[in-house]
Amino acid sequence: MPLKEVKFLTVAEVASVMRVSKMTVYRLVHSGELPAVRVGRSFRVPEQAVHDYLRDAYVERTVHGRSA
Repeated sequence: MPLKEVKFLTVAEVASVMRVSKMTVYRLVHSGELPAVRVGRSFRVPEQAVHDYLRDAYVERTVHGRSA
């Protein structure tokens, strides 16, 4: 049975996609908010994990304390 191909991103690629600094990505990885695997001294983040994180972090626009 073939395994689903998983695409991994570097910390720099994740930072570019999320429009944040590499340090922010490292903080998310170290806090456990963003799953990653360690390859040597580097981290690799599954691309789907980035999409999941952004989806879960999505904030709906509010108008005077209520959802729009």
